[in-house]
Amino acid sequence: MLPKISITNLNLSLQDGPLILRDISLEISAGKITGVIGPSGSGKSTLLRCLNRLWEPPAGTVFLEGTDIISLNVLDLRRRVGMLFQSAALFEGTVASNVAFGPGLRGQFLSPDRIGELLAMAGLEPDLAQKPANQLSGGQAQRVALARTLANEPEVLLLDEPTSALDPAATQRVEETILRLTNTLGLTVVWVSHAIAQVERTADEVVLLVEGRVVETGAPDHLLSGVHHHLTEDFAAGKL
Repeated sequence: MLPKISITNLNLSLQDGPLILRDISLEISAGKITGVIGPSGSGKSTLLRCLNRLWEPPAGTVFLEGTDIISLNVLDLRRRVGMLFQSAALFEGTVASNVAFGPGLRGQFLSPDRIGELLAMAGLEPDLAQKPANQLSGGQAQRVALARTLANEPEVLLLDEPTSALDPAATQRVEETILRLTNTLGLTVVWVSHAIAQVERTADEVVLLVEGRVVETGAPDHLLSGVHHHLTEDFAAGKL
């Protein structure tokens, strides 16, 4: 069975500068949550952006179910591989207009019932639909951004520290929502996080990046077990 995403010998520099990503080869399992961790500046967010061509990877390095993503229409790719950022970045208008934005670009109308379903999938009350987006709490806004992404029916979710600005209660709700969506929809998730405890709670697989290189991969209960010496343990202890 093909991995959902495979990366082969990915090297990337920006504007002819030094390499940010160095010879990265990875397989991202379908229907699993892969946590990506590492020190600041290690290339985590850059790697994530390569997976839906926010940064353009070289041809022949990133594949979605065996197809080179460079050969795909970029808008189609980004519908299949959705992304959430640290900030929800909602548009002006209502919650409903935000959720319906992506399908609207394709000339598709989302009914109020469908918008309510998407809000419920993101862990929100459907009656929030007519609330102005600028009146939401941080946790609500992030989950509306998730509902907006889900409206495109993605196969993959890329999460770039989406809970870093949230309080513990809102963080827990986002984590529970992502876990539920992975289980119910079979979504593949790649989750960049600085929080080791979050990775332990959510990830099926862990990737440690250091200076643009993959230095360790494995299950969190193995890499963070303390039974063996791992660079992951050094990162968790603040030594990297």
